[in-house]
Amino acid sequence: MDNIETFIEKFNEAVDFQEPVAITADTKLENLPEWDSLAALGVIVMFDLEYGKTITGDHLQNASTIRDLYQLLG
Repeated sequence: MDNIETFIEKFNEAVDFQEPVAITADTKLENLPEWDSLAALGVIVMFDLEYGKTITGDHLQNASTIRDLYQLLG
């Protein structure tokens, strides 16, 4: 399994922010400038392609930070 730093890099690629955004494990998803349904779909696809793990919108709705998403890998 990737460490949290690698996960954050993949998250950044999946969401594809227009402007660079400083993200840490404790960054709240709701505070991200482009966190919307398209970004969420990118994260769902990332989990599937990069990690072979299926997550749903419910998983994303229950996650409040990047760390919460990372813990879904476990």
